[in-house]
Amino acid sequence: MQKNRKTKRRVLTKRGVIWLGQTCNLRCYFCYFMDRIATQTHPEHPFMSLEKAKKICKTLVNYYHNNSIDIQGGEPTIYPHIYELVRYCHEIGLLPTLITNALVLSNMDTCKKFKDAGVRDYLISVHGIGETYDTIVGVKGAHKKQMAGIENLQNIGSPIRFNCVLSKPVLPEITKIADLAVGVNARVVNFIAFNPFEDQQKAGKRSDENVPKYSEVSPALTKALDILEDAGIEYNVRYFPFCMAESRHRKAIYNFQQLPYDIHEWDYASWSWTGMTPQRMKDGDVSPVISLEEATVKPISYPRPLNTIACTIKNMLEPYPRLKDFAIKTNRKISAAIHGKPAKQGNETGADWLYRKNARVRATEHCKYLYADACSRCDIQEICDGFHGDYAAIFSADEARPVIDGLKITDPKHYIAEQEKVVECEDYDWAL
Repeated sequence: MQKNRKTKRRVLTKRGVIWLGQTCNLRCYFCYFMDRIATQTHPEHPFMSLEKAKKICKTLVNYYHNNSIDIQGGEPTIYPHIYELVRYCHEIGLLPTLITNALVLSNMDTCKKFKDAGVRDYLISVHGIGETYDTIVGVKGAHKKQMAGIENLQNIGSPIRFNCVLSKPVLPEITKIADLAVGVNARVVNFIAFNPFEDQQKAGKRSDENVPKYSEVSPALTKALDILEDAGIEYNVRYFPFCMAESRHRKAIYNFQQLPYDIHEWDYASWSWTGMTPQRMKDGDVSPVISLEEATVKPISYPRPLNTIACTIKNMLEPYPRLKDFAIKTNRKISAAIHGKPAKQGNETGADWLYRKNARVRATEHCKYLYADACSRCDIQEICDGFHGDYAAIFSADEARPVIDGLKITDPKHYIAEQEKVVECEDYDWAL
């Protein structure tokens, strides 16, 4: 098994992500893509060709300068060309992780093939134990196969990490999942709170029948995190208000502003591109790349008379792509200057500012996060996303408990800078 070290240094991640197609061997009721997985005619359901997947991966390296990748489906282990894709990623300097349910890995020969192909590690979705897991994923016997897959990976020395969605049925079992992580020497455990992306954003998908309140999550989560802390295992909690966690665990709370500083999370720049529909479909070519600035800063909107002139100039520049590109970038820089940058935090760079700006777009515009009235009295409001808009629609945001320490915190790395995070040997030169 590869050696790894830990660090409190926080750097921007270089990890990309690819969705090969929404074809899966499970039916998790909270899956972001549950409708696409269930609908074979959906354009994102079938797996893409190996050639298209390679083109996406090559773009992640050449344009976005990513050096690792999370490969997911659906379920990537059933992708027909997965071994070839894993080998290709290695060839171009993109270290591959499989985000998987591990059922296929219950076959030892399959595990050995993946190891030979060059899978760096596995991020395994452990959403329950025993019958609870089988019920959540909709397949009888799934837990038994998953445990066999994890055991196989242990036996051949392949590193594993866990993802666990904090759904209502799993709350009584998250301490068991923490114990499992300790028992199998998982490197990292991620607990994922309410975040209805994609298909889960549709009305009726989430309710108080399957989504727990944050105040229900907190007691069980605290026990699980203490187990992992005592065992020296890195743990992270995604999309959870800081005030709902014990102060000793705030170092592991990752809202949108903190995510870019976890090297096992996705780079906002490349994610903005791979998350676009053309990069997730079997048919058609990939779309032109976009920069993080383009994904974040809106162009200047001109009054009607000036807008007519601007459109005329834009049309005149069509035959001159380089000049047009320069004009667009200049427009966005002016827009960024008009909207203003927040006060510089410590060693914050221009890249830090842009990633933070994009984080705010994701939280406020994409997910409609909001603050309770009590949040205005909180000393850490500036670095916390607050409450997801859909969550607040179900439960309100009245659970908010203002953190009052007498000092306003504005640096998104304030708490996470105290966390010891795993760094693999291939990343020592830039992440330590």
